[in-house]
Amino acid sequence: MASNYKYQLGSQVYHFKNLAEVMAKASPLRSGDQLAGVAATSAEERVIAQMLLADLPLKTFLNDVLIPYEKDEITRLILDTHDLSAFSEISHFTVGDFRNWLLQETTTPLELERVRSGITPEMAAAVSKIMRNQDLILVAKKCHVVSKFRNTIGLPGHLSTRLQPNHPTDDLNGIAACIFDGLMYGNGDAVIGINPATDSVSQAGKLMHLMDEVIQHYDIPTQSCVLTHVTNTIECIEKGAPVDLVFQSIGGTEATNTGFGVNLNVLNEGYQAALELKRGTVGNNVMYFETGQGSALSANGHHGVDQQTCEARAYAVARHFNPLLVNTVVGFIGPEYLFDGKQIIRAGLEDHFCGKLLGLPMGCDICYTNHAYADQNDMDILLTLLGVANCSFIMGIPGSDDIMLNYQTTSFHDALYARQVLGSRPAPEFDQWLKDMQIAPTNGQRQLNDELPSSFALPLQSIQEAS
Repeated sequence: MASNYKYQLGSQVYHFKNLAEVMAKASPLRSGDQLAGVAATSAEERVIAQMLLADLPLKTFLNDVLIPYEKDEITRLILDTHDLSAFSEISHFTVGDFRNWLLQETTTPLELERVRSGITPEMAAAVSKIMRNQDLILVAKKCHVVSKFRNTIGLPGHLSTRLQPNHPTDDLNGIAACIFDGLMYGNGDAVIGINPATDSVSQAGKLMHLMDEVIQHYDIPTQSCVLTHVTNTIECIEKGAPVDLVFQSIGGTEATNTGFGVNLNVLNEGYQAALELKRGTVGNNVMYFETGQGSALSANGHHGVDQQTCEARAYAVARHFNPLLVNTVVGFIGPEYLFDGKQIIRAGLEDHFCGKLLGLPMGCDICYTNHAYADQNDMDILLTLLGVANCSFIMGIPGSDDIMLNYQTTSFHDALYARQVLGSRPAPEFDQWLKDMQIAPTNGQRQLNDELPSSFALPLQSIQEAS
């Protein structure tokens, strides 16, 4: 139902036509909302919307849905799986009360875990809109989310990385060189994950076999993933390929996911297929999802809802499939949606906060495109802030420059910096492997002047065959 949302300040009354407008105009400024025509027209209007939002009861989001139940399967998923018992502990709060409770020193990680299934994405998005950056960091750090496959991701004091050895022609020699380079810098415990240059199922299978050979030959406690469409991965499974994780880009509305060529049934098919393989050793979280603010608008599937709220709704999809990894590719879509470094930093902190609050093993591709008004110093800031917030994982790419996808992100060296300055470690099982392989003999990080350990014997059989 639509309500007449209004806020009176002195003699002036501000009117908002519905809850979606309140949410959109309460959002910190970003170019995507301006492009969609839903952003506040002034700083004054933004503050008024935030004040109105702070006074709304959390129950409002159960009674006044942003996208109609009958028109959107993500809305149906959110409401049909909502845990009223978990919600009862916070059901008397307004959005402002909820913020205050989250920030209290007496609100512990155990309490946050107890209520998370009662928090809807819209509630998480709403409270984030009235929080400062430091608030987002503080609460996210208190949200402990652990996932497992061949190692343990997300423990406090640990920072994992996705080793991303992309190549513009999927050359196996080039990819293998990047993999070994990354491993020598202690990268790859979250996943060794390749974005294939083509949509070929056959090529995806070759990449899966290459990564599996490396992992099995060196007994690396990590997992691999080819970031191809979920239906391609299902076909690879049917052909007997060594699939660890099933990947898919997802959005927060049914229309967005239709643009990606998926729905909840298709995702469930991939999920069940991967579970049946039982390739995990310490756990069986088998899904890897990527998201990004602006995807709903670019797919013309936002229904007038602001991009950050649409992003939070994507986390309901991810949460439904118990993923090992969820990654907000924060600055990848471009300045049309996040204009500059300041907007990218804010969006990264929002996404990480909302994901962790909802119980997701949240990572971030700390990145920007070459036409955005951002640079690597902005990425250093976001990397450090997310590290303080106990982000589960980041990207590791040679020289911070993805030569296949043509965007700027974080490097193998950046991960070393973050671990050193924050005193964090890789996943425990991977950390031990680094020591056993004499890559990290003393402090969890390889010294840059170390020689290549004799345990790394090259070339691999598959590389020889490809040559």
